[in-house]
Amino acid sequence: MKRMKTSNMNYIGSKKSLLDFIYSSINKIVDEDCTTFCDLFAGTGIVGRYFKNKGYRIIANDIQYYSYVLNMHYIGNSGHFPFKKLCSLLPELKELHDIFKYNYVCEYLSNLDGVKGFIYNNYCPGGTSSEEYIRKYFTDYNGMKCDAIRLKIEEWFTQNNISKSEYFLLLATLLENIDKLANTASVYGAYLKKFKNSALKPLLMKPIDIIHSEYDNLVFNSDINDLIKSISGDILYLDPPYNHRQYATNYHILETISKNDDPQIKGVSGMRDYQYQKSLYCSKQHALESFDKLISEANMKFIFLSYNNEGIMSLEDIEKIMSKRGEYGVFSMDYNRFKADKTENRNHKANKTIEYLHYVRISDNK
Repeated sequence: MKRMKTSNMNYIGSKKSLLDFIYSSINKIVDEDCTTFCDLFAGTGIVGRYFKNKGYRIIANDIQYYSYVLNMHYIGNSGHFPFKKLCSLLPELKELHDIFKYNYVCEYLSNLDGVKGFIYNNYCPGGTSSEEYIRKYFTDYNGMKCDAIRLKIEEWFTQNNISKSEYFLLLATLLENIDKLANTASVYGAYLKKFKNSALKPLLMKPIDIIHSEYDNLVFNSDINDLIKSISGDILYLDPPYNHRQYATNYHILETISKNDDPQIKGVSGMRDYQYQKSLYCSKQHALESFDKLISEANMKFIFLSYNNEGIMSLEDIEKIMSKRGEYGVFSMDYNRFKADKTENRNHKANKTIEYLHYVRISDNK
């Protein structure tokens, strides 16, 4: 298999630096005949991608739609992208070998003239100059370029000029590239007062990784506690939120770009409504109950949980719940804290946390 390039997206709780630890730990526990890996708090899909590249069949899920877009490509897509239907609109594509067509389409989209669409009008200084809040999430150039690319991808898809797999390939490409140009400290809960150097670079549709697979992998956009009742597999990997941070608020602009739904927004940050995307795992009141129910209903051979020593759920509670299903154990390693902003850095005394990988070898039959 080809060597996997990982996303550069600076994502809360990303396991990018823990992939080898997770893989080697899991391999010490699971049987050789385990072939299905379920990543049901997938986020950007970084763990699922890693196991897909190792030859596993993947079932991925996340309640956020931007995550669904990323995983529909990185996990769901596996083959080449011939862009056959698009050749009628872009005749030059016919002359190219299939392996070069994706690059050509990216270049075409990069060269589109910008338009003043939803992102420009709501998240750029030019578009919000007469509003109560002058937002600086993107430069005017990049906001208009993003709008143009997003509208063209949607136009191609609704007019049946690109396939579903090509649609999610191009959407994921846009998300990866526009995220690198966001004028934020890390997440989209706030923008910086002045444009940083990286945000001043022009938006280009640089091609992203394509991971091939012999399997038909599945991708869902559901609440995990609902989904768990209808799927089964060998390995269940869980990476829920550890604290009160709601991913919906921290990545709301990526959600809007993905959905292309022109939502009602409000406040300094231009937040969209996220009432139906709140995770119960971010609440001390509900996390344990939801986790207990999730573990009890999982139809798997092995369950693994990534969690750190500062999470909402205690180590004792996690062990108690997981032990109900079989033989429990845990791996651990020191891990650098995710730092989203200076204020958060000041509020934490330690720069490192302990990352735990809890596991249970299921002994009861569902």
